[in-house]
Amino acid sequence: MDHRIQSKSTTCHVLNVYTISLFASLGGLLFGLEIASISGIIDTEQYKSYYHNPLGVRQGYITGAMASGSLVGALSSSVLGDKLSRKVAIQIGTIFWCVGSVIQSASNGVGMLVAGRAVAGVCIGLTSTLVPIYQSEISPRKIRGRIVSFQQFAITWGMLIQYAIEYGYSFLDSHLAFRLPWAIQTVPAILLLIGLFWFPFSPRWLATQDRWDEALRVLAFLRSKTADINDPIVLAEYREIEDQIRHEREEISSSFRELISKKLRNRVFLSMGIQIWTQLTGVNVMNYYAVYVFRSAGVPNARFAVLIQYIIKMVMTIPSVLWSDKWGRRPGLLVGAIVMSIWFFLIGGLFSKYGVPNPILNQPYNWVIIDRPAVASSIQAGSYLATATYALSWGPISWIYPPEIVPLRIRAKSVSIALTCNWLTNFGLAFGIPPLLRTINRGIFFMFGSFDIGAFINVWFCAPETKLRTLEEMDEVFEHGEHLWKSFKGRRDEPNRLDMLPHQTGGTDVRILRLA
Repeated sequence: MDHRIQSKSTTCHVLNVYTISLFASLGGLLFGLEIASISGIIDTEQYKSYYHNPLGVRQGYITGAMASGSLVGALSSSVLGDKLSRKVAIQIGTIFWCVGSVIQSASNGVGMLVAGRAVAGVCIGLTSTLVPIYQSEISPRKIRGRIVSFQQFAITWGMLIQYAIEYGYSFLDSHLAFRLPWAIQTVPAILLLIGLFWFPFSPRWLATQDRWDEALRVLAFLRSKTADINDPIVLAEYREIEDQIRHEREEISSSFRELISKKLRNRVFLSMGIQIWTQLTGVNVMNYYAVYVFRSAGVPNARFAVLIQYIIKMVMTIPSVLWSDKWGRRPGLLVGAIVMSIWFFLIGGLFSKYGVPNPILNQPYNWVIIDRPAVASSIQAGSYLATATYALSWGPISWIYPPEIVPLRIRAKSVSIALTCNWLTNFGLAFGIPPLLRTINRGIFFMFGSFDIGAFINVWFCAPETKLRTLEEMDEVFEHGEHLWKSFKGRRDEPNRLDMLPHQTGGTDVRILRLA
């Protein structure tokens, strides 16, 4: 008996909110692998030779295929996530990823490559929707931002790892230069598929299925070092979830119609807006097509310069992971949007002043800067600074915000719709940027700078601060919160007042601390 108790306690120490969320963020790693799987090879001779130098719309089809599959995955995520659980739906996604990666690796032309990327994209649509939901539902409010930020941190690692592999393999004079990296990316998906069998279900999902005993045990496992179901903290959160679900069931039944109800539509539209603006910040130009931008600017060894950019993005995500719950959501979104607009306007201005039409035909870009190393370095620096700003702000916060602001009963549906908007925008950019680089080129950067200003305005008027709030308190934030311009700094770490609400659970008097 003592041995079993000790083993259970040891398991609780090893498997906790941090380790579970980090492992689940392998889903984000796959997202990063997807981005770099194209950016790392589009400029190599092996890729251009085998696929007949795809340019403009043709390259747009290849890049955008993943987003088209992700759109399908995002749309189906709410049904699978609610019916089968967040965990099982993520596992289903990993199967699509492995099949799609094999098809890509074995592709004999553009058609098969597009098909493989579309199939793998279904996984990205599922995991990008459900991993942040799963992370937010297992984490305590005080570290929820940090936990969900693991998703963006994993994305940056995936981009860096895949790009570094493809950069290394690019020196092979063989088709293996792109086939091997596309095959290797199945490894983390297989690990995620198998490993999730040993991980708990979301306690809030279990509660919606009326599996209350399991929900209580999972909460105890996550919140108590000894997995004690009688721990007051465990019972307090359990009671809060129970009260919220009972209230939701009495108020309105769960349905898609509720997404546009007067009470919730502002939150749903805000989630959609955050995801759309995230794509329109301009970061995808630097993710997918940075090598084109650097080459047109005259940056020496452009592919290595992109590798440095991915390193910067990964490193600069770390502060946001550590301190997002201290900084808050609203300040990061506002400051990040304005600062990114500055860098994009700078890049666009430099291209406009010093660029000339490309004298070489059949290139991915029609505007170049020739023999101006200082200007090339300035554009490179501006790109790095824009990437770093995104990593500190919109990158992680865009994953934190949508799952936390809507009630449990529509959470999967709302996040599914928000991520659908994300992937629609992603597809438009992935498909549209290659032909735009061959037409307006420098105008792209002014366009994204303007979008960043639009994002700032939207957040200023519509997005309240949500840090340190429990998921069950979001109704209060959106319906009875203070004016948005007064909530720039969010809530203080210490509450103004504590309401002691007594509840009886299993004969134990539990007093829930609610923030005023």
